[in-house]
Amino acid sequence: MNAENSLAELACEACRADAPRVEGDQLQQQLKRVPDWSLVEIEGVKRLERRFEFPDFSAALDFTVKVGELAEEANHHPRIVTEWGKVTVHWWTHKIKGLHMNDFILASRSGAVYSRFKVN
Repeated sequence: MNAENSLAELACEACRADAPRVEGDQLQQQLKRVPDWSLVEIEGVKRLERRFEFPDFSAALDFTVKVGELAEEANHHPRIVTEWGKVTVHWWTHKIKGLHMNDFILASRSGAVYSRFKVN
């Protein structure tokens, strides 16, 4: 099992407004566990970003629904932009205006959905 898969198996925890952000060395370690994701900063808030490619709009929309279901299960919601042939997903934690371990877990789960999606 690779690091990204083992990350997807971790449980998300309820996030409080005073929860610690993932920063510094811990941030660098976690980024290595989700190598297909990029660290971006938008309006001063660090986020994980990944663009997923699809053959058409229908496939992109199906993937969007699957990521939405993951988000609902975890009660943690990303920004999802669905376009013809691509979906861009941003994970971050609104309450702490930055990255929490939950974001890495859900990024990993999103990648796992994409891996299964491409096979089908």
